[in-house]
Amino acid sequence: MHAKPRWAEVLLPLFAGVFQGVGTRGVQWWQVHDPGMLRVPLDLLGCALLLAGPLALIVRRRHPVLCLAVAAGSTVVFIALGHPYGPVFLSPIVALHTAVAGGHRRVAWSIWGLAYVFFVVYTSWFAPVRTAGWFHDLALAALMGLILVVAEFSRARRERQAERERGKEEEVRRQASEERLTMAQELHDVLAHNISLIHVQASTALHLIDDHPEQARTALTTIKQASKDVLTEMRSVLNVLRDGAPRSPTAGLDRLDELIERSGLPVTKEIVGEAGPLPPGVDRAGYRIVQEALTNVTRHAPGASVTVVLGYEPHALTVQVTDSGGDAPGESLGGGNGVPGMRERAAALGGTLTAAHHGRGFRVEARLPIPEEPR
Repeated sequence: MHAKPRWAEVLLPLFAGVFQGVGTRGVQWWQVHDPGMLRVPLDLLGCALLLAGPLALIVRRRHPVLCLAVAAGSTVVFIALGHPYGPVFLSPIVALHTAVAGGHRRVAWSIWGLAYVFFVVYTSWFAPVRTAGWFHDLALAALMGLILVVAEFSRARRERQAERERGKEEEVRRQASEERLTMAQELHDVLAHNISLIHVQASTALHLIDDHPEQARTALTTIKQASKDVLTEMRSVLNVLRDGAPRSPTAGLDRLDELIERSGLPVTKEIVGEAGPLPPGVDRAGYRIVQEALTNVTRHAPGASVTVVLGYEPHALTVQVTDSGGDAPGESLGGGNGVPGMRERAAALGGTLTAAHHGRGFRVEARLPIPEEPR
């Protein structure tokens, strides 16, 4: 809810004061001289009561109940002293609307009910010209009830609008949270793969540098390329955090051959079905699943051979990564979040992922549904 400007808060009381003062002056002549009315002309007290309501409207936002009590009370006294009917009712109507909109419904209804009782009693026994009767009382109840209903309707409409705005804000926060999770997952996959590769190649280089320097050179070249790649991919992911920054294309299956070559593992790639363009989310998830699976092989089964099978179906992409199991003991770098992260990627697209031992090795298999294009 946006706050109204300060000038608007002052303009309404000013308008109400002018309207009540000028309007009452305009209607008092015929109400004073009409035998069917016999109201009394304005005096100093009447003018003060006439302005009390508009002055109370100045604090209607901070003290809505007090404003309604002053506006209704001054109007009741104004009428009880015999002054003209008419524009004086504007202030209590505005004050009632503000009190109901502010959530003070019970107090507002009570004050409005007491005002109705006063007018019924006054017109029945104390007015100079008695106008009471069942039709008069019913008409008065209908009019005051209509004013109350309009105030309640306005309150309900504002609450619905506020609820919609809260819903939009929650949706924005939810989307921002999902984007942060996605970026965190992207960073995890990028760092886990490349740092693991650097770690393994650095160990290899240290082991071979004295006896086989040429092989150590190859390992160091791989480290150099991996470190360059991790910086490039991190820059691509982090660019989305900068306002107005260009969004570099994220990794996809079109870069799978580059990923396989960089892994340093003996990998066989197979394509089943007719390869074609994929939705960005499916394309990225397929690439990251293969990347994480190769990372796990590098860490836990060094020396294993790997088979990567991509299956292109009409409504799904299947990804299968199977390793033969390594002869050398793998190095553990901690518990990690690799397999849960892969499952989360698949589940986010409505797919499934299984990861289990397969013979001496390990197999990761994912099925990622491809949404149907709208016709």
